[in-house]
Amino acid sequence: MKNFFISLYICTLICLLFFSYAYIDSNLIYFRLLYSGFSYNYRATTTILFTSLVIILFVCYLFFIYLFQNKLLSVRDVKKLIITTITILFLSYPAMLSYDIFNYIATAKVVFFYKENPYIIMPIEFINDPLLLFTHAANKTALYGPVWITLTSFPFLLSFDNFLLTLFLFKLIPLVFYLYSLIILYKLSKNWYSILLFSLNPLVVIESLISSHNDIVMMGLALTAILLIKNNRNVLAMVFLSMSIGIKFSTIFLLPAFIYVIYRRLQKKGVNWNKMHSFSFLGMSSIFVLSPIREEMYSWYAIWFFIFVALMPDKKRIVKGSILFLFGLSLRYIPFMYVGTYDDTVIRARTAFMYIPLVIYISLIFIKKAIGKYRRYL
Repeated sequence: MKNFFISLYICTLICLLFFSYAYIDSNLIYFRLLYSGFSYNYRATTTILFTSLVIILFVCYLFFIYLFQNKLLSVRDVKKLIITTITILFLSYPAMLSYDIFNYIATAKVVFFYKENPYIIMPIEFINDPLLLFTHAANKTALYGPVWITLTSFPFLLSFDNFLLTLFLFKLIPLVFYLYSLIILYKLSKNWYSILLFSLNPLVVIESLISSHNDIVMMGLALTAILLIKNNRNVLAMVFLSMSIGIKFSTIFLLPAFIYVIYRRLQKKGVNWNKMHSFSFLGMSSIFVLSPIREEMYSWYAIWFFIFVALMPDKKRIVKGSILFLFGLSLRYIPFMYVGTYDDTVIRARTAFMYIPLVIYISLIFIKKAIGKYRRYL
């Protein structure tokens, strides 16, 4: 049974790899030979395929958790699964669900090619640039902090203006930080269950290794700051936290957790690290919930709080509820994928897909409690 699910998981990743190339933009001149228009001409089929792949990945993920908890999946198996996942999905097309990677490249080009300030100058102002053909937010100034822009200098400059090399070098940054985050996560948890819980979650995998969002970079630096403050290296910890904030600003909501540690040490009292992890979870959950104030609640934002869920594996209800919520967030793409527009119906449907699994879980908890009380009453 274990081998069956491992094989199923690997086959699903390979299918997802090929499926990602169905979303090549018709204006992406560098992949012209691979353009099929399949995802645009066969929306119903595409939606069914995507939904099936996501469900299979979550089923495999839950089965891996079950096997690991029952000592039927070894640490070596988990390592192999992680490496296999990285190897396969590094080759995927990163704009299957989001065009953010093109925005990263366009901003880097404004800075390192055109030598302009990206917080003042928009990519769209360079009217003859071929990136404008397929960059979807070219009419915006830089959306991310200076630390992220500095990091993008490496893939941009090393690519020597070759687009394909640029694209996959940009994919390499989240991949490296995905691995790096797992190393830091293990140093904090000393628990391979925590690594499994975070690393193979399909939303984390899709958003970090396919869509290549920089959120995993931000959280990798934040985890480093927590490890450093745990080792009483307070100044360096604040440096890494500042670097994390300099990626996307969201991790400023971790400051209360760090203040808690500093306060306890000033009082010459011990630090409850489980409480620190809980404060971190609450802080990043808060900014996740508040994110629609700025724009909308994007699926990949869940990485902000879920990485701390992995540090609280004993809080079973939080773990289960979070996994179901991430499942709902993964399905949030379905309405737009099927319809192709962002009208009110699609927006409402996306919200429903996002919350229904979590609402069902919470309802079942209350029903179970009600039945228990009724039985005691009888």
